[in-house]
Amino acid sequence: MKVKGEFEVKLNELKGYAEGKEGITLGRRSLDKTFHGKLSGESKGEMLSTFTPKKGSAGYVAIEQFTGDLEGKSGSFVLQHFGTMAKGKERLILEVVPDSGTGDLSGISGEMKIIRDNGKHYYEFDFKL
Repeated sequence: MKVKGEFEVKLNELKGYAEGKEGITLGRRSLDKTFHGKLSGESKGEMLSTFTPKKGSAGYVAIEQFTGDLEGKSGSFVLQHFGTMAKGKERLILEVVPDSGTGDLSGISGEMKIIRDNGKHYYEFDFKL
């Protein structure tokens, strides 16, 4: 099944453990999201990122836990992110962590796509329940 909608995201800088060297920047941020549509609720998580001296090359990983409703079913699940950018070309993978679903969302699996357009964020969530 597939659902689509819009979400807002708020990122806040957090103190990190490691510091980048030789032109590499390491960052740590909190994630706060609000999802709208058939996936409706909030998620909270953390992101680790790096930027290289080459403009347009970067990477990040993140974990976030969504809590809310998916097509009328209530519960939570965890999304794991893996993203890279090579000279401006993006690759982004978001997957549901196996066995992270709770409540009516127990047993959920799936992948999410994030689309950015004119300063807004949209999701496309392909899932099995």
